Amino acid sequence: MPQAADAGRALPEPAQGRVRGLGLPRGELVGVVAAHGGLRAGVYGGDGPAALLGEGTLPRRGATVAGMVEHDALTVTRAAYDEAADLYARLFSDSLRDCPLDRAMLAAFAEAVGEGGRVADLGCGPGHVTGHLAGLGLDAFGVDASPAMIELARRDRPELRFEVGGMAALDLADGALDGVLSRWSVIHTPPAELPAVLAEFSRVLAPGGHLLIGFSATDGPSHPTQSFDHAVVTAYRWAPDHLAGLLRAEGLTETARLIREPGPDDRRPFQEVHLLARKA
Repeated sequence: MPQAADAGRALPEPAQGRVRGLGLPRGELVGVVAAHGGLRAGVYGGDGPAALLGEGTLPRRGATVAGMVEHDALTVTRAAYDEAADLYARLFSDSLRDCPLDRAMLAAFAEAVGEGGRVADLGCGPGHVTGHLAGLGLDAFGVDASPAMIELARRDRPELRFEVGGMAALDLADGALDGVLSRWSVIHTPPAELPAVLAEFSRVLAPGGHLLIGFSATDGPSHPTQSFDHAVVTAYRWAPDHLAGLLRAEGLTETARLIREPGPDDRRPFQEVHLLARKA
């Protein structure tokens, strides 16, 4: 699932197709659009579709997008990225090439962790950044909730370890890691569920371990979180100070912050944020 900032900006929207109305009231599921060889199911009515699901994964009648996201976010996100895995890998496997600031933060993270440090790339997608971390001298492995993404990662980087798993319940012992990378992998986590995910990051980090987390910023500090339409599935932005506060509550203290302003060719005018934090 999302591994690069580019995933939130540039993944193409599904092509427009025929909508078949299901006769549901406004604010519920009212259409299915053929797109990318699958079905796009979502709420239509002024703000456009709010979710992308795999074929045959329609919610029950009367289910709202808010309820669906809050109660089944992982299932919806997994299905969406399974469907988009091949396209995602083609578009973003070399995304770091044109991102010198991203590479600089990854290098700083690797130096902070130390040569040979054990690092989990959570939400690794097709594994391209996991490979980059290994090239920086880290003992890196990848975890992603999408089996299709993990299949691609194992195929393209057989020398590295990749496992299917969710960020909120990692199959790792307490303090097992020297570093955790979460590169745009929390953008589909509903706000109410984010503290539990950050607590899991803290649990698996050893004392003195480091977290590098990337995400898109809200429009200002008065907006702790904001949702936005995403080409794959509903996503969320976070105010940097708000997210840093959530990290502090889990024993992770911010040590550095990089904010990249949107460029003229970026699809969305969002700041991109990289926070580096250390566990006490």
